[in-house]
Amino acid sequence: MLCFEPLETLKTPNSYYNLQQQQPKKLELNPEEEKELNPEEEKDQMATNSVFFGNPVPSSLATRGRVEKQWLRHFSVRTKPMYLRLSNVYRARAALGADLKAVEIPRQWYNLIADLPVKPPPYLHPKTLEPIKPEDLYALFPDELIKQEASTEKFIDIPDEVLDVYSLWRPTPLIRAKRLEKLLDTPARIYYKYEGNSPAGSHKPNTAIPQVWYNAQQGIKNVVTETGAGQWGSSLAFACSLFGLGCEVWQVRASYDQKPYRRLMMQTWGAKVHPSPSNITEAGRKILQMDPSSPGSLGIAISEAVEIAATNADTKYCLGSVLNHVLLHQTVIGEECLKQMEAIGETPDLIIGCTGGGSNFAGLSFPFIREKLNGKINPIIRAVEPTACPSLTKGVYAYDYGDTAGMTPLMKMHTLGHDFIPDPIHAGGLRYHGMAPLISHVYELGYMEAIAIPQTECFQGAIQFARSEGLIPAPEPTHAIAATIREALRCRETGESKVILTAMCGHGHFDLPSYDKYLQGNMVDLSFSEEKIQASLANVPQVLA
Repeated sequence: MLCFEPLETLKTPNSYYNLQQQQPKKLELNPEEEKELNPEEEKDQMATNSVFFGNPVPSSLATRGRVEKQWLRHFSVRTKPMYLRLSNVYRARAALGADLKAVEIPRQWYNLIADLPVKPPPYLHPKTLEPIKPEDLYALFPDELIKQEASTEKFIDIPDEVLDVYSLWRPTPLIRAKRLEKLLDTPARIYYKYEGNSPAGSHKPNTAIPQVWYNAQQGIKNVVTETGAGQWGSSLAFACSLFGLGCEVWQVRASYDQKPYRRLMMQTWGAKVHPSPSNITEAGRKILQMDPSSPGSLGIAISEAVEIAATNADTKYCLGSVLNHVLLHQTVIGEECLKQMEAIGETPDLIIGCTGGGSNFAGLSFPFIREKLNGKINPIIRAVEPTACPSLTKGVYAYDYGDTAGMTPLMKMHTLGHDFIPDPIHAGGLRYHGMAPLISHVYELGYMEAIAIPQTECFQGAIQFARSEGLIPAPEPTHAIAATIREALRCRETGESKVILTAMCGHGHFDLPSYDKYLQGNMVDLSFSEEKIQASLANVPQVLA
């Protein structure tokens, strides 16, 4: 551990001096230390730097590094040189180098709709089947979020108050997975954008903070929501604790039972948490009458939360994925990542992200799709979903409800049917019957592709990742990790040195029972039933597009 002397009496090689009275002598470089790093060394140095702090700092000014090394010798340091080299040198560089380029938190969210040649289909009123009007959403959302939902502006300013909270953990690091590359013996260069260092442990606070702030600005006292794995529910509870709003969460029953510590996180931040389906709402009671042991689904939990919001004037509804304004808020991920990749001189050949409702995937990929539409880059963009809930790869593109009870607007999306209840896989955040309408539209336009992977392969990849990179992924991003490993092994066979960028949207510290099940050999692959899907699709509303 580093141990510095008090600033008033920093130790020089020959004496002590007072910083307020004397200036340190000018540092001279030895001629042999003036050598510049070659481009490959710079790139490796840059990727290593990003592990330790969110602002990647270019290493092309190798001379500055030598100066800082000599500067650090003026401290009384009691440590092994390796610790100094791997941690505090980089922190010192970040603090010292005012002229070194740093990636800042984006000050605007990016709206992909503005750049699409074909605009997405409108949401429809569930009763009239006419395009919804802003006033149709007043019971659920505050005014500013309604404006963002329908906006065609390219960029939307992030409020200063939101930026202030973002600064608790943003910018997040872009990390090169060099140890995973070595384990796989692949020529591919693998990078992951890590969102697990937020207070809630995932990317979800990127939208929870602005949603709660806009509600607070409008004088709303309470918000309600659904959650699957609990990442969204805990993020909303965290945001509400900062801005003084009440928070009530319906957590999918399967995840409520599997992940008790996420429930405790929500309660620690002051939220009330109910398993869904519940006896509190009409929607929940109907489901329990049909199936008292129902594992629940995100669609059911949405119905329960929407019912409460629609019947209480002081309460609004918050959604953790699917809707345009949610995807908009998540683009801070991709905007940061673009600058980080540029800073290290890399361009991704393949971008991979897991998809349930789609917010994490959209957050990383949408700014890159903008650059692709502008002809600046041409990466393949690949969504990865669970085989047990394959809305993009097996669903139909049609108007459907966003919830099970049919209380939401009709949205054109890839859907397995609004009353489809997926099997209780461990990636609870991906158990949603539909895909975000905007992602569905982008998929239909041909700007991305999609695959489905079973959960045992995902956890096998997660173990490889954890044992090489050290981070334990949440079950959701294990899908992206498994797809990344597939591609890296392909590169080993072909000899291609592709640059693969993947989204690591959260840690799995509260998902260890799932890992235990895999390690004990008790995890099985759950797949969809064709008959079950066909029965669910038969209930999709018949709407002429």
